Amino acid sequence: MEIGAQLYTVRDFCKTKPELLESLKKIADIGYKNVQVSGVCDYEPKWLADALKETGLKCVLTHIPPERIASDTLAVVMEHDVFRCRNVGIGYYEVHKDGVEAFYEKFAYAADTLRRGRKQLCYHNHDHEFMKLDGETVLKRLADRFTPEQLCFTLDTYWVQAGGADPVWWTDFLSERVPCVHLKDMEYGRKMAPLGKGNINLDGVIAACERAGTEYLLVEQDDCYGQNPFDCLKISYDFLKSRGF
Repeated sequence: MEIGAQLYTVRDFCKTKPELLESLKKIADIGYKNVQVSGVCDYEPKWLADALKETGLKCVLTHIPPERIASDTLAVVMEHDVFRCRNVGIGYYEVHKDGVEAFYEKFAYAADTLRRGRKQLCYHNHDHEFMKLDGETVLKRLADRFTPEQLCFTLDTYWVQAGGADPVWWTDFLSERVPCVHLKDMEYGRKMAPLGKGNINLDGVIAACERAGTEYLLVEQDDCYGQNPFDCLKISYDFLKSRGF
């Protein structure tokens, strides 16, 4: 497994392309080799490819508008080819409002098209996927409705625990379907925290990711509560280095 940084953590410093490039340099200086591109300014695929080459980073996952994935899939494939990213992510979707079957009908063709283009559709959870419908969580219903070839999951440790579930159990349950995992820690009071500063069983999660065939552990902290987010990313990086990464 490799580690990386989710740019959503530093989104306030990525509002223009010069700011985004500077943020990529800072993340590379911390020691990260991989990034997820999410929550940043608009960019041209070639510009991003050049920025990644300049900073020595690799983009391993994106979050882009779900409507684009569903309606402009071939363009999404070609854009991701330019900056050599395989994993195409849905960052937020309230599946429970429309229903799992409606979500399937909307994205199944896109998922198949992405796969033919050597890409992978990845669904990122929040806590609402752990509400139960007729005794089963929305996340399990999604996993059952799509084949593993159609849909993978970017499991988010903070939001799993916030949903009243166990990140280790869900990583094991989704084995071979979690190429990327969002590593987040949680303090008392549901506060997000740098890795190692909260109470999530991160060592258990890392071991489960190894069992599950996860390729990338992506550090994310949506809210740094006034701390410099680059400092938070450095604390998390040091934690992972202490675990042998």
